Amino acid sequence: MAATYHHGDLRASLVSSALSLLEAGDAPPSLREVARAAGVSAMAPYRHFADRAALLAAVADEGFAALRARLLAADDVADSRAALVAQGRAYVDFALSHPALFRLMFSREKVRGVPEGETAYTVLANRVARIAPDRAEVATLAAWGLVHGLATLLLDANGGTLHRAAVEATLDLLADGMMSRDA
Repeated sequence: MAATYHHGDLRASLVSSALSLLEAGDAPPSLREVARAAGVSAMAPYRHFADRAALLAAVADEGFAALRARLLAADDVADSRAALVAQGRAYVDFALSHPALFRLMFSREKVRGVPEGETAYTVLANRVARIAPDRAEVATLAAWGLVHGLATLLLDANGGTLHRAAVEATLDLLADGMMSRDA
């Protein structure tokens, strides 16, 4: 494919191409592979990204935005308990639907600790604060740790003996535990 130098939105095209390559392969793509997939010269990505890590960070940011959107949709339930379980299910389902992206998202230095701004984490934190206001910070960390751990267990070794019914029961147990103390 011939290189295109006057691209409509080169940055978005590169991120989209990188995401497609990531989800189709086993490893994050090189800048050269992304440029080829986007139909641009090998040097074109450097107009928007300093290096491969910067491009992959942008891909991970897209993943976090998509995860946040899924959690917001799951949270759109009047019942707090049901919303918390739905968020947990949405988190695990996102990881299973986009395993390479999920792994990339949580492999970056920037992700260490609690994220800042309006993030997927804040969607969870806002719901947990309504359920367990007196211990919202630790309850949010517990909920995130649980769903992230479940997602990771399901991705690694295909979950082994961990079945969807066990995931549902675990999410129910989490919600019941939070509700019982503050209800």
